[in-house]
Amino acid sequence: MHMMRKLAPTGIAAAEIGGMTIHSFLGEQRNSGKPRTIKPGDSKLENQWRLVEYLLIDEMSMVGLTLLGKLNRILSAAKHVDPQIPFGGINVIFFGDYLQYRPVYDAPLYTDFSQPFKNKSGQLRSEKEIQQRAARSLILQINCVIKLSQQMRTEDERYRELLERFRQGGCNLQDYELLSTRVVGQPSVSSLHESPWNEAPILAYRNEVRTQLNNKAAVHNAAQSGH
Repeated sequence: MHMMRKLAPTGIAAAEIGGMTIHSFLGEQRNSGKPRTIKPGDSKLENQWRLVEYLLIDEMSMVGLTLLGKLNRILSAAKHVDPQIPFGGINVIFFGDYLQYRPVYDAPLYTDFSQPFKNKSGQLRSEKEIQQRAARSLILQINCVIKLSQQMRTEDERYRELLERFRQGGCNLQDYELLSTRVVGQPSVSSLHESPWNEAPILAYRNEVRTQLNNKAAVHNAAQSGH
């Protein structure tokens, strides 16, 4: 475990893998605009990463080029190596699906920078775009891609096919009708206290509704368990 670190762009994703958020590692708040100050010979940072050889980054679709560039600069400083060496020589493994959420206020990792380095008016690109282009060059150095094509999280064949169409934005009327059977209020839902609804996650539009549902569930569970 001393040889591996796990990062993710959001707190929920980081908790799922037992890691930390990229922003926490960078020592900054999201969208604060205040980069972490790295001093030459930062012994504390170097000690933290001396034994690390592998870095796992989950939910890569939400990681932007600006964020990746910051991560690369800090890892280079942590490993005390030539800045030209990608990620300080650490093996980086990305997990995720580009068709999921895009990064917030940042350019996706797949951004096309094939256009000329100068804009139409002949002016050089901004410092931010220069950094993003540098980060894009890191992505283009990925030398192994593994595509996972088998759905492992659901055994319901009809629902699995729905998920695949939903991912591609191609749902049909039959998909809509299937999902409608799971809406609370349909005749098929007699009580949230009965199986399988007593263990089903519930999606609510507002926090007030979520709070009320959680309170009712807590009261019911307390009554059932006698606590």
